[in-house]
Amino acid sequence: MRSIPLPTRRQLATALALASLSLGLLTGCASGPRVETRPVVAERGADKSTDLRIAESALESGDVQLALSLFERTLKADPRSLPAQLGLADAIYQTGDLARAGVLYRQAAANAPDDPRAQLGLARVALRERRLDEAVARYRALVAKYPDNAVASEGLGAALDLQGHHGQAQAIYRAALARHPEAQGLRANLGLSLILARRAREGANVLLDIAALPDAPAQARENLALAYGVLGNAEAAKRILTADMPAASAEDNLQFYRTLRERWSVQAGTGEAARVKAVPATQAVTTETIE
Repeated sequence: MRSIPLPTRRQLATALALASLSLGLLTGCASGPRVETRPVVAERGADKSTDLRIAESALESGDVQLALSLFERTLKADPRSLPAQLGLADAIYQTGDLARAGVLYRQAAANAPDDPRAQLGLARVALRERRLDEAVARYRALVAKYPDNAVASEGLGAALDLQGHHGQAQAIYRAALARHPEAQGLRANLGLSLILARRAREGANVLLDIAALPDAPAQARENLALAYGVLGNAEAAKRILTADMPAASAEDNLQFYRTLRERWSVQAGTGEAARVKAVPATQAVTTETIE
């Protein structure tokens, strides 16, 4: 089973949303945590129609409009096709029409109550809409029934982080990583959770394990930049950010890091903040463990 996508905004927005919800520092961000990266539908088989196979490939490659038209055409030919129902729901979710996506996921769940993909879809809609109690309940049920499903664990951890329950979220991430040590999304979320729990050094060291890998997700590097930022190493944070985004966007992130660091310092009752060794000018991401 493949992963399902959540909103693909910059990880700064993720950190901002998590920080504002869990710490009451900032408000107004509508983005959500990076959890899943691919559609829930994706059990390819030789019996699938050409339209369905092309639609799934289009959705995975980001051509949502083509995917929509082909999934709709497939459903007209076979209204009971579960892959087409889920694929259409995924495509509509990616357009931002969460209400309609939720309706389609519920229809798919009614048609196939034992298939976890529709339940994953409903859980991510609840998470995106900030119905956090519902999201946690749905993800918990999925984790209990499918303990080997990394996507469900990742979603549960993200929902708990958004509620401010960072310790619980970290336990979920660690348990899932014991089963799926290769899951970079789990590790990236664990690092962010530690940072938001004001354990930035630990978070940075978790992220260093993946941030320098050739196939590392941008979110892992941006989380590492956040760790450096709140630890006071703006130079290292900037080098990481400018490898993935325009200078102006990087500066926006750096300003947020400064604001967050200052407010955390005030709340901790001290104006002193820890500092880390700067990233050398020739490196985008350091691979040195932070002491």
